[in-house]
Amino acid sequence: MSGDGSTTFAWGDGEYKFRLGLGELRELQDKCGTGPFVIYQRLADGTWHVDDVREPLRLGLIGGGMNPTMALGKVGRYLGPGQFLENVIAARRVMLAGLFGDPEDTVGKAQAAAAAASQNESNSPTSSAPLQPWDGPSANLTAPAFGNSLQPSMAGIEPMAQAKANGPTR
Repeated sequence: MSGDGSTTFAWGDGEYKFRLGLGELRELQDKCGTGPFVIYQRLADGTWHVDDVREPLRLGLIGGGMNPTMALGKVGRYLGPGQFLENVIAARRVMLAGLFGDPEDTVGKAQAAAAAASQNESNSPTSSAPLQPWDGPSANLTAPAFGNSLQPSMAGIEPMAQAKANGPTR
């Protein structure tokens, strides 16, 4: 996968580039009658419809640079009875790249890491001291965090106020 939402992998009779740009995602939404993330979820949880598998592959090939007629032919040839499971995985991969990009994509990450390292080494006034590790709840707490908390002391409250606080007596 790459930073442009594309992914290249072996599918059908060769290795192809698939890309779902904004135009392809809009067409996918129209063809499937729901949003791209719902399609991705259905592919992931097994509740997919046939077009949830077919359209990401077809549109991904077109977005990757293939002629629309050729893309339709490839999908027709490699997506049929008995071929759905492997194509669900491929369609999910195309959707993942189009929606989320590649979490392992290194484009720009080396520069960002170098910039972060250089800022950590600088002594600029905007740098902050490292945070101290958290050692759990403060030792000064006297009441438990939940339930069974201590009753407030009535010491120093006038007798009439105590009676109102405790409710009527019988």
